[in-house]
Amino acid sequence: MTIVALVDYGIGNLRSVEKALAAAGAQVQLTSDPETILRAAKVVLPGVGAFGDGMQGLHQRGLVGVVQEIVQRGVPLLGICLGMQLLFETGEEMGTSVGLGLFPGRVLRFPSSRQAGAPRGPKIPQTGWNQFEPTRPHLLLDGLAPGCYAYFNHSYYCVAQEADDILAETEYGLRYCSVVGRGRLYGVQFHPEKSQAVGLQILRNFVEQG
Repeated sequence: MTIVALVDYGIGNLRSVEKALAAAGAQVQLTSDPETILRAAKVVLPGVGAFGDGMQGLHQRGLVGVVQEIVQRGVPLLGICLGMQLLFETGEEMGTSVGLGLFPGRVLRFPSSRQAGAPRGPKIPQTGWNQFEPTRPHLLLDGLAPGCYAYFNHSYYCVAQEADDILAETEYGLRYCSVVGRGRLYGVQFHPEKSQAVGLQILRNFVEQG
């Protein structure tokens, strides 16, 4: 059974992610211990909340260099929601914060529709079910039909600098990357643990193939 380290850096309730990974066939180790993370066969970086708070949590536990090291080693890593956003270079929530820098690009807030004269846009945050459309075949998305629905909950979105890093896109007032991948590094903006069969398939692909 594949040992997957689920990184606890003080952001969010991780129990649902832990249960979903176990259902996908992983032996899950919920941990903030650097040595445990470094020994794992695969790593998941989950998270909800603010970009700056997430990076602060990683720094306080001495995990920034650990995450960067495992990616450099080629250990498969999956970022979920805020965990995906932290993989990018910068986030612009309440001022600019430096991210992990593993994907070139930025994390921006969805445009506001409350400006004078602006057309009425979608509600922020995006909360609920939405589709994602693959840009190319990839092992992380094996077994999924185009236009699958997943569960989203976020006010900020990732702008990938490199088009080759984008594995799927989603429409929500604009078109943005909702799944990214580079080598054995992956990220999903939605919550696979809340996305029923679609989310379980993605986690199973990561556990079995990633």
